[in-house]
Amino acid sequence: MDLRQLKYFSTLVEQTTYTRAANTLHISQPSLSAAIKKLENELGITLIDRSSRDLRVTKEGKILYQESKKLLNHYSHVSDEMVRLRQQGPLELSIGLIESSMFFVPDILTHFKKEYQDVRVSLLETLSLSDVEKALNNFDIHLAITNQYIHKEDIETIPIYEENLVALIPPTHELSKRETLQISDLEGENFIVCKEGFQTRRDILSAFSKSGVKPNIQFEIERFETGCSLVEDGLGITVVPENYVRYAKQTNCSIKNIHGADISRIVYLAYDKNRYLSPIVMRFIALVREFFDDTGLTKR
Repeated sequence: MDLRQLKYFSTLVEQTTYTRAANTLHISQPSLSAAIKKLENELGITLIDRSSRDLRVTKEGKILYQESKKLLNHYSHVSDEMVRLRQQGPLELSIGLIESSMFFVPDILTHFKKEYQDVRVSLLETLSLSDVEKALNNFDIHLAITNQYIHKEDIETIPIYEENLVALIPPTHELSKRETLQISDLEGENFIVCKEGFQTRRDILSAFSKSGVKPNIQFEIERFETGCSLVEDGLGITVVPENYVRYAKQTNCSIKNIHGADISRIVYLAYDKNRYLSPIVMRFIALVREFFDDTGLTKR
């Protein structure tokens, strides 16, 4: 007994005559009759009562028909699902994020979920370079939004926008009253910076070095949220991405651009170009690129 035989039998029951069933199946009537007889012989039971001119299904045949429909419907569902998987991939999307990317990711996800309502989205913080590389290599994420440029042949790293880094000053600090701020103004101040392994730390310390200023590092952090809290408590000054404090962080601290210094960072979209990426993943990547093309944030 196989699916083809069950399909023939179910079609015969539904069409009620051999002629209509054969036409529906696009086979000859003798071929259909032979297939039904072979099925009966294999099962050792009578499925069709041939004592009447009208097609009558035996009690055993009715049971087989009911169970056959379940199997055929399930087979059809599995077959359709395999086609969908081939076309779209699994209904899941895993994204590695830096903290400041939340100023734009919800907007893109809103658009994305309108197109793919059933896709389950996982958001994983990947803050340092090692976090990003490990998550991509282990297939924990499909793609990463990161400020780390990954120098590996198998990783595609696409710049999506550039943003300034700004100083965050406690509200009562005398520097909060300045109209303009230079890096030299931060010399000697208690300074809060990302710990080793973070690109933002390298960007900031490079700008200090070029200006001939040595920062007085008192706190090393992993998350900008922690740094902002320390600044709000008057424990020091930090430098953070402009978009983080403009869009994502409500603070009573003073936000100051740092003049006379090339202090900015580039944010990238990264993925393993040797890994199969489903149409769902590729659509999200396209939406990210479209977002920055439309908003004009690609370049500062």
